[in-house]
This record gives sequence, structure tokens and C-alpha cells, in this order.
Amino acid sequence: MTHVTPFSNPFLLGFETVEKTLRRISKTGEAYPAYNIERLHKNDDTNHIRITLAVAGFKVNNLNILLDDNQLIIHGKQTDNQNHQYLYHGIAARQFQRTFVLAEGMYVTNAELKNGLLSINLHQPKSKKQIKQIPIKVSSGELYQSQSVKE
Repeated sequence: MTHVTPFSNPFLLGFETVEKTLRRISKTGEAYPAYNIERLHKNDDTNHIRITLAVAGFKVNNLNILLDDNQLIIHGKQTDNQNHQYLYHGIAARQFQRTFVLAEGMYVTNAELKNGLLSINLHQPKSKKQIKQIPIKVSSGELYQSQSVKE
């Protein structure tokens, strides 16, 4: 049986990796840790975005931020302290992995851990529209360059 997705359209070529990434991310539906995504400012040339994750109880050496192609992956690993004798243990020591897919050209400018919040600042330069005329080779081996088509 064929799995139909929005990317199954025959006019969408080369989007297999995007589809695979989105499928993997959709499987990680856990809501921990809570996060915000905010636009700091936007102008004609750039877009500045901040992702803030609530990571109370995590030390900087328990957190890891990776950029793998266009995927921003945040790991948090926390271990229970076995030396404590709890009367009540209600704060869980959990680990997490949170993944965000970044648009093409977007990159991380910096990350900061302050007051239990991990903030990751992103910069997205405006992409430039590219139109390229493709010559057509005819049977005589000659290249035919058509007239520009205006949109």
C-alpha cells in the first residue's frame, strides 16, 4: 500500500529528505520541556527569532545543542542524585530531545542559559529570488536560448 503525503505530488521533486524529517519530528510529540518561539524583529533583509526552552534544574553541562544540516537538536540529560534520601520525590530527573527544522539559510547566532531558561537566537537572511534561463539543446547540437519569460 502506498503512503500518501503532501509530498506525494509528482510536481514536488527532491523533497524526500524534508518528508522524512517531518515524519520523524511528528513522532516526537512529547510536550517536555515547554518552549516559546518569538520573533524579535524583522526587516526587509533579515528575520531574528528566539527559541526559549524551560529547562529548570539543568546545568549547562547537562545540555547540548547540535545543528545537523537544517535540524536544530537540543538534548538535555539529568540524573537522579542517589546520595539524597527523599521523604517525597516529586521532581523527576528527566532527559529530553527537542528538534526544530530550520528554513534554508537560517543559522544560530548564540545560545544562553539564564534563570532556568535556555534561549537560542536564530538569524534568517532574506532569500534572494533566482530566475535562470535554461538553454535547450536541439538535435544538431546547437543550443537554443529562448526569449526571457516575464512573470
